[in-house]
This record gives sequence, structure tokens and C-alpha cells, in this order.
Amino acid sequence: MQYPQRFSALPEYAFPRLRTLLAPFPAGGDLVAMSIGEPQHRFPDFIPQIIAENADGFNVYPPNNGAPELRAAIARWLETRFGLTKINEDTEVFPLNGTREGLFNACLALSPETKNGQKPAILMPNPFYQCYMVAARAVGADPIYVNAEKSNDFLPDFHALPTETLDRTTIVYMCSPSNPQGAVASAEYWKNLLALAQKHDFRVFADECYSEIYREAPPAGILAAVQETGVDPERVLAFHSLSKRSNLPGLRSGFVAGGPKSIAELLQLRGYTGAPLPLPLQKAAAAAWADETHVIENRTLYQKKFSLADRILGNVPEYRSPQAGFFLWLKAENGEIAALKLWQNSGVKVLPGAYLSHDTPNGNPGHEYIRVALVADFPDLERGLTAIRDYLLSEQNG
Repeated sequence: MQYPQRFSALPEYAFPRLRTLLAPFPAGGDLVAMSIGEPQHRFPDFIPQIIAENADGFNVYPPNNGAPELRAAIARWLETRFGLTKINEDTEVFPLNGTREGLFNACLALSPETKNGQKPAILMPNPFYQCYMVAARAVGADPIYVNAEKSNDFLPDFHALPTETLDRTTIVYMCSPSNPQGAVASAEYWKNLLALAQKHDFRVFADECYSEIYREAPPAGILAAVQETGVDPERVLAFHSLSKRSNLPGLRSGFVAGGPKSIAELLQLRGYTGAPLPLPLQKAAAAAWADETHVIENRTLYQKKFSLADRILGNVPEYRSPQAGFFLWLKAENGEIAALKLWQNSGVKVLPGAYLSHDTPNGNPGHEYIRVALVADFPDLERGLTAIRDYLLSEQNG
């Protein structure tokens, strides 16, 4: 029996790959889970009550385009958070059953089969959220990995690509704040990327799921850059999620916002293939988007964790405190060896950076890094960060 070739060469996904690496070896201490970006802070207390109050909604199919109150809450949040003029909740926002659904399906809905008579290219940062790569393969495009590393402040330089590549590009995935490095695209960065998209006629998919976890200034958003520059809104989609903002990864609630024609294409595809979020969960999501108190509290906790990391790791060579998000991207001689040694020595579980990145002619930008998620409680976090510091310093001292 034959199987499709488009997914035949996929590497093992990051977390099963990590389990394979660590499984033969016992942990050197009690587990400190720092490998998966699964928020552990308390989600808003009002969520279970709203779900219970609307439980009869489980008895009906949810609307394909989302409940009106959810779309309205999303539109008002966008306007307030990014200083946008009126967002039409009926045509410019689309609730998602998890943001990954949108990041994948938007590529299916909007990337043409060819461009300028050539096989399309889809650009993405390297390291990257693995969904981007699989979406590119699903539509028969070439995934192009653009290194985001220290030399470019961990923001990919799409302008440096050859003209022939840009001319066959249909979509650019860009994550800001970035996973894993915590780098933030400025308003100028977004505007320059939009100018490049105009010049070479491609779309930008802005993955902004970490936008509400930051140190000081709120990260700029691509939709504000669209309104300020007058770029065709059909050229851009912005993706957001309650998973990180509100500590609700299990709610599977996110959204995409953009031009009405693009949103209509997504809705049409979902009508055949998708699964809208159940209505009780949509009601809860609407309340979460309408409330900022819990978001401020959540952000304050992460800021304290950043400060703890700065204190413990501050004397580690090449330590870089992230601008946003909740990951540390730490330099090691070899990320895979570092992850294994930390597990064997102390029970600390981190992710090798190479599991999030792809080999390129210029090397693998994740090879010498580990990704550390600051999601554990403070006692475990302090123990984990101390073990990481001790290991990295021991590398430096030979």
C-alpha cells in the first residue's frame, strides 16, 4: 500500500523525540518539567461557572463562524489592545478551535497551487513552530527556513533572500514574540515586512500568541502596522490565543483576524473540514477576552520568573534575558547533550534547540541551544534554573 510522500520525511515531533532521548536513562532527581510550553498558572476563576451556566449549549451544533458575543469580544479586545479603528466582528475575525487549526488551515485556504508559473515557497523563521512546515508541505510548497539567530537579534531577515525566492513566495509565517527566543518584532519590522510583501505579492501570517506576556512595553502588532501604512488588509492574518494569555491551553480557543475576503475563504474551508468550538466554551472564551485583570496578574507572575532567571543565570556567558514570551533560549555546547545531562544529573527536563529548527546550508541555528519553559512553580523553577546554571558553567570551565 502506498502512502503520500509529502509527509514521509517528517522528523519525529519534538516531544516524542525528547522522550526517546531520555527514556533509557533514569532521572537524577525529582522531575522539573521545563520542556513544554504548557502554562501552569491558575486560569480565571469565572471560567468553570460560565461553562456550567451554558452547558445546554453542548446540545446544539455551534455556529461555524463563532458565537456573536465571542466575535464581538475579540474585536473590542483588538481595538483596545492595538489601538485599532473599528474591527468588523462579522467579517474580520474568526474564532478558532485552537490557533494551530488556523495556522494550518489558512495555508490550505490561501496559498495558490503555483505562483508566476513556479512551485510556491512558504517562508518561516528557523527555529519555528512545526505547524508552519507541515502546512507548507500539505499545499505542495517548498518550506524555506530563514535563520533567526544572534547575528540578527533572533528576528529573521526575509529581505536578504534571493529575488527569485521572494517572487515565488505565497506566505510568510512570522512569530512575534518569538518562540523560542522571546524576540519582539518592532512596528518598523512589521512595516518593512509589509513593504516586502507588497513588492513581491505575498501574504504575512503573524503568529502573535505570546503578545500578552512581556517584560515592559507591549509588543507591537501587525494589524496596527496595516492600518498605519494602508496596506491591503487581505495581505495579512494575525493569530492570537487564550492558551498563554489566560492560561487556558485546554480550552482550545484562539482566533484569526484579517481582511474579509481572507476570512470568508477560511470560513468556507471550515464548513467542509473544521470543527467549531462548543458553545459553552465560546461563552467562556468571550468572558476571558473581555477581562484584563487576570492577564495583568499572569504577566506579573512571569515578570517575577524573568527576574528569578536573571538572578540565577546572570553570570552565565551569553545569557540573554528575553523580551517577551515565557521561554529562555540558552547557549550550550550541544543542546541535545545538555538536555540529556540535565536529565541524568538533576531530573530537569528541557528541550534541545535542534528539535525546533531545521538544517540549512548555514547550519542548524538550534544546535547549540536548549529551550527552557518558565512554567513550573517557583520552588521547582528555582531548583531547575540552578541546575541549568551549574551545568552551563561547568561546560565553560571544561
